[in-house]
Amino acid sequence: MRPLALPSNRPPERFYRGGSRISAFRGELRDAPREPEDWIGSVTTVSGDPALGLTHLPDGTLLRDAVAADPVAWLGADHVDRWGDDTRLLVKLLDAGQRLPVHAHPHDDFAATHLGRAHGKAEAWYILQGGTVHVGLRADVDPSELAALVERQKVAALLGLLHEIEVVPGDVVWVPPGELHAIGAGILLLELQQPEDLSILLEWQDFAIDGPALGHLGLGFDLALAAVNTGGRSVEDMRELVRTAPASGSAFPPAADEYFRLERLPVDGDAVVDAGFAIVVVSRGELVLGEEQVSAGMTMLVPHAAGTLAASGAGELLVARPPAP
Repeated sequence: MRPLALPSNRPPERFYRGGSRISAFRGELRDAPREPEDWIGSVTTVSGDPALGLTHLPDGTLLRDAVAADPVAWLGADHVDRWGDDTRLLVKLLDAGQRLPVHAHPHDDFAATHLGRAHGKAEAWYILQGGTVHVGLRADVDPSELAALVERQKVAALLGLLHEIEVVPGDVVWVPPGELHAIGAGILLLELQQPEDLSILLEWQDFAIDGPALGHLGLGFDLALAAVNTGGRSVEDMRELVRTAPASGSAFPPAADEYFRLERLPVDGDAVVDAGFAIVVVSRGELVLGEEQVSAGMTMLVPHAAGTLAASGAGELLVARPPAP
């Protein structure tokens, strides 16, 4: 088995605008106005759809089926011993063509108890093109007050509850389950997340979605909002959530490690990508990865059985992995 180059995999007609920055990053001519997400190495479907979002391998096989057929080759024996054929990972490129709505995602226990799902949705972002992010409450908020703002769609008030932070390329943002957040317009990022499509929307004006019907995951807002963290974050807390990634090595804060990992690997001459299931994004440069010529904007799917890979040239790789077993 060897690394496989993956073309973009962009579910159409998402509820917010974007996509041109993904096309530019990947060197594509495609410019659909509502394809703001590229689901890379995905075994996850868009909520409510049986197939949309799944990655097809070059031979047409679904990655989901290939992993199920030979999980040890794809994921490694240690991973399979702990989690079976669950990849534990979804990676996306995301282009915010407009500011995203204020929203949050449930944690594992809530998702299991109320939705019958194997995971909640923790996520973290590596910023490729900067802008403004809104993350974490500036002060404690009474749950009834929050519910009233949602019901009345007081958008400015909802957004004003959150810390507003400018981010630049190379910054990372850790978004624990339950944390309120909204990505600002103009940002292009690489997102690692648990492999679910579960969002609790607190805002839906100016978005192509029926928020009152779909924003609460079918649970009703009284229950769905119980999954939202209503505790405030201090400025010191925010330094743990939003920071500049080290120039090399682990990019995300340690709290993210139980969900997924991202390694920043600069290459100036020769380097090594350790063995293990990974999704590799070439963030810049022209390189050789194993036996493959790769360049900025390419994404590579690496099975565990591919072993250790040599990298050479000048550029940078972003190596996304599941949690360590």
